[in-house]
Amino acid sequence: MTIDDSPIEVRETRLEDSDEIDQLFEILDAYARGAGGQNAPLSPEARENLGPGLRDHPNAFVLFGSLAGRVVGAAVCVWGFSTFAGRPSLNLHDFSVLPEAQGLGVGTALLSELERRARERGAAKMTLEVHDSNEAAKRLYARFGFEGWSSPTLFVSKPLRRASGRRRNRE
Repeated sequence: MTIDDSPIEVRETRLEDSDEIDQLFEILDAYARGAGGQNAPLSPEARENLGPGLRDHPNAFVLFGSLAGRVVGAAVCVWGFSTFAGRPSLNLHDFSVLPEAQGLGVGTALLSELERRARERGAAKMTLEVHDSNEAAKRLYARFGFEGWSSPTLFVSKPLRRASGRRRNRE
């Protein structure tokens, strides 16, 4: 797929490159600010920890999607393991395409590369979470073959706050 005769390029992000981490943060922040995200910007703590956290995670990787040399999409992924299948699984943890590039094939190109990598590694499945109100994302995922929209499985989380660093006096 092309736009203005520029092919969509998909490549792995260099997590040690601070400029690339800044680009990733900007893409994720744009998503977070919208209705499909959290309707609020990402925190300064998220900006500070994004690069080191991804670099330190042994099973994480990030793909960038570019048009005309400009990074406009990102997929943050984590390899897991399906105990029921006895094979790897690939979780698409965060996925975003900048608004001006949506509908141009960047998301499809990123998903295609993720599936290629998952199949190459013998993965049993790819997983993701999507907010029920994010209709555009749900349409893309459904076109790509994700299913089970009415599954009885619930996604729940328990936020864990970091300790403030202050010691409490235990008597």
